Amino acid sequence: MKNALIFGASSGIGKELAKLLVADGYSVVITGRRVQLLQEIHKTNPDKYLVKVHDVTDLESTSLLFDELSCELKQLDLIVYSSGVGFINDTLNWEQEHVTIQTNVVAATKVYSLAFHFFEKQGYGHLVGISSVASLRGNKAAPAYFASKAFQANYLESLWMKGKSSKASITITDIRPGFIDTAMALGITFWKAPLVKSTKQIYRAIKRKKRRVYITKRWNLIGFVLKIIPSSILYRFT
Repeated sequence: MKNALIFGASSGIGKELAKLLVADGYSVVITGRRVQLLQEIHKTNPDKYLVKVHDVTDLESTSLLFDELSCELKQLDLIVYSSGVGFINDTLNWEQEHVTIQTNVVAATKVYSLAFHFFEKQGYGHLVGISSVASLRGNKAAPAYFASKAFQANYLESLWMKGKSSKASITITDIRPGFIDTAMALGITFWKAPLVKSTKQIYRAIKRKKRRVYITKRWNLIGFVLKIIPSSILYRFT
């Protein structure tokens, strides 16, 4: 039996991924801050879910969590970082910028690095990060969010490079969603995809061990356009 660990499993993509993994025979460790929501998921299949109440911004707690799981489980096959925050922040309110950086950059880096070391020691493993199409360019309305997703995408690519030279069999997957019908869909949205449909595409990409994938598929077109459009034009639409 395979084991998975999902950071940010109380709602949204993380929650839906947990369901798909359990249906596919995994035992899933679900983490998050909202105890009641985690317990509701656990009740649907108590034998397959293990609840760990956890705040990713508590870095010491993250280290302890990995230590606990290394003792409690024989193996961890898959680790998914689905935690994230974002704000429309035209005024550059520092509190919002700081929370975004702490969750999307500092906490994500802690999880990614711990996961990579865990898999090196174990000899194998699959790390999945949920970055965003937002990782491709800047945005004047949500600077920290877009920059934080660029950091994640580049960090994941760096870990992919390290994985290629590692003696362990480590797979890195960067999931880049467009607008999905979750609380993370910021500002004026278009092509907003249903959560269930999007998560199924994400899971297919995970099973195929894709290195990078846009969700849903039509966001490949936007990704291509964003890479080539001049900043002098782009700023008018952000």
